[in-house]
Amino acid sequence: MSLPTKRSATATASTAGTSTSSTYPPMKKAKCQAASAFSPLDYSKNGLHHSDEVVFDPSSISLDDDPKLVDYRPPPAAANLSRKKATLPQPAKKLVIKLVKAKPTLPTNFEEDTWAKLQSAIKAIFLKRPDSCDLEKLYQAVNDLCLHKMGGNLYLRIEKECEAHISAALQSLVGQSPDLEVFLKLVATCWKDLCDQMLMIRGIALYLDRTYVKQTPNVRSLWDMGLQLFRKHLSLSPEVEHKTVTGILRMIERERLGESADRSLLDHLLKMFTSLGIYAESFESPFLECTSEFYASEGMKYMQQSDVPDYLKHVESRLNEEQDRCNIYIDASTKKPLIATAEKQLLECHISAILDKGFMMLMDGHRIKDLETMYSLFLRVNSLEPLRQALSMYIRRTGQGMVMDEEKDKDMVSSLLEFKASLDSVWEESFSKNEGFCITVKDAFEHLINLRQNRPAELIAKFLDDKLRAGNKGTSEEELEGTLDKVLVLFRFIQGKDVFEAFYKKDLAKRLLLGKSASIDAEKSMISKLKTECGSQFTNKLEGMFKDIELSKEINESFKQSSQARTKLPSGIEMSVHVLTTGYWPTYPPMDVRLPHELNVYQDIFKEFYLSKYSGRRLMWQNSLGHCVLKAEFPKGRKELAVSLFQTIVLMLFNDAQKLSLQDIKDSTGIEDKELRRTLQSLACGKVRVLHKLPKGRDVEDDDSFLFNEGFTAPLYRIKVNAIQMKETVEENTSTTERVFQHRQYQVDAAIVRIMKTRKVLSHTLLITELFQQLKFPYKAG
Repeated sequence: MSLPTKRSATATASTAGTSTSSTYPPMKKAKCQAASAFSPLDYSKNGLHHSDEVVFDPSSISLDDDPKLVDYRPPPAAANLSRKKATLPQPAKKLVIKLVKAKPTLPTNFEEDTWAKLQSAIKAIFLKRPDSCDLEKLYQAVNDLCLHKMGGNLYLRIEKECEAHISAALQSLVGQSPDLEVFLKLVATCWKDLCDQMLMIRGIALYLDRTYVKQTPNVRSLWDMGLQLFRKHLSLSPEVEHKTVTGILRMIERERLGESADRSLLDHLLKMFTSLGIYAESFESPFLECTSEFYASEGMKYMQQSDVPDYLKHVESRLNEEQDRCNIYIDASTKKPLIATAEKQLLECHISAILDKGFMMLMDGHRIKDLETMYSLFLRVNSLEPLRQALSMYIRRTGQGMVMDEEKDKDMVSSLLEFKASLDSVWEESFSKNEGFCITVKDAFEHLINLRQNRPAELIAKFLDDKLRAGNKGTSEEELEGTLDKVLVLFRFIQGKDVFEAFYKKDLAKRLLLGKSASIDAEKSMISKLKTECGSQFTNKLEGMFKDIELSKEINESFKQSSQARTKLPSGIEMSVHVLTTGYWPTYPPMDVRLPHELNVYQDIFKEFYLSKYSGRRLMWQNSLGHCVLKAEFPKGRKELAVSLFQTIVLMLFNDAQKLSLQDIKDSTGIEDKELRRTLQSLACGKVRVLHKLPKGRDVEDDDSFLFNEGFTAPLYRIKVNAIQMKETVEENTSTTERVFQHRQYQVDAAIVRIMKTRKVLSHTLLITELFQQLKFPYKAG
């Protein structure tokens, strides 16, 4: 049979037999077993006494068929007799066991005695003394109180003990050391002790935290309760709180001034403020105010005493210091407003002063690193727009001196290229390739390069002519290609691209006709770049010029193999003719002169050959483009003179005469007066003086006479006699510009016709707007 439980126990016994006399002995046995099984038990636990009384009721015994409880077997002989005297089975009877349960009771003064032990332990913890009761018994005591619904009183008693200790601890700090750092150490020690003590108390009363606190709403955990009490009594001791905050601010200020500071102490105190939940209110606000005042004063002082590069380095250093300060002991939530405060006082308030005082100096000095620092700092405070405007003003002001000074026209393009290269390096290295700054550079360059209408376009064409002309020593093909790319950048900024086209075409014609091009590949590369930039219509005539030169080579080969050349050409003369298509080449004014007989014969024979091959065409000779190589015999040696056709005509007159006047030469050659004077000046007044002028002087006068210089000598066998180009250049430029303006007028007329055919009716204002959109050159509306 099983042991009785606290509530009740029911036992059932049954037996089987053949007669009533065999039933009673097992019942006695069952009674005996029941009595032994249900003997009274006494036990106690944690001072709780409990007893169960077992009452046996014989009348409740019942017999049934279950043989598990009682199994009585008679001897064999009795079994045989029982078979003869079989009886019917008796009805079953039930055995009922009733338990009488007594209500458990607590020992007298159980709660008070238990709390006395806990109170003693808590006081020992606060006083940092050992306690005789071990932690396991203390934990069990808290457990017993909670089990018997005494957790609420226990919580209040613990809270009262903690509050008394915390209040006394904070009051002990009042009036302590005037040395702020010593005082801060006392506060930090007090806070550390409280944290350690609350952790020990929480460890003892952990069961209270896990049961009563969790089950009861609006009740703080023991740890939070300790923090709340510390916060409460700290607010009741304003002297302690104020002195603590002031001490922290003083230590941070001394650290900013270069003195050493106990960063671990600051870290502990600021974590205390954070744990108490008063960090933002008690510390952050006054800290940000002090920071603002400190950097406002320092910013004004340094801006007056330092130059811009040093000031920018100082600002960058200060911001890094504040960053480190936040990483080490300032709370992470303060990082953003702290950095913003420093940036505002050191940067935002001095943006215009920094730009006015040092930006142009940094740009002129190409101070890449300092400009990079300025850009990164301005980016932090979203002040790139003032920096971009300063860059635009600098480009316009600096570039205006390059473009508007007519005395520097010779070096304008090279200066602009150097200036653009400098700006590009600043943009890439200092301004992080910011797209807005790139647009600023382009806009400013387009403005300054068009300050002088048409002149920059002309000078860019002249610069390309100088680079593509033969005689540029020490320039590789890669360097030449790089120069062409840089010049193309300037070309993009030009509004009057038709002016550039006109001058470039004129210079290209001279290079091709005189064979002075440095590289045909470079020439074709430049035309390809212009075609990519402006379209095929822009370079159509330039490409046609190259086709004419190639076709002229084939025509000259055919002419040399023709019957006319073999039979009719005068001996001793070699002549090459360039046949040019009028529409492709620049317009040259016709200039009739009296050529030597040999040249006239050569021209007539070539004209006969060409017209026989290409019927229906008309040839017009451009004498101003001709050049010759003369073989001259001087008393001191034979020389070859590379001269123009006009110089050739003048020099050949001295084969028949020793001395000629200006009028004589003019009558004999038929050269126009200005051109003749320029030709004689190049022969008699230049570096290579093949003729003598009487009287001596640099200018050719009406009554001057010219003699053949028999004493001429030169170290080289072939000598180039340069023509005087100054006046010619002025005249050519004027005529070229006039042709451009005339062509522009045709473009304007054509554009108006196109617009009006499309729109039918249009106001004058809208018509001007449409013209601006269609025309690619600058013009002013009348």
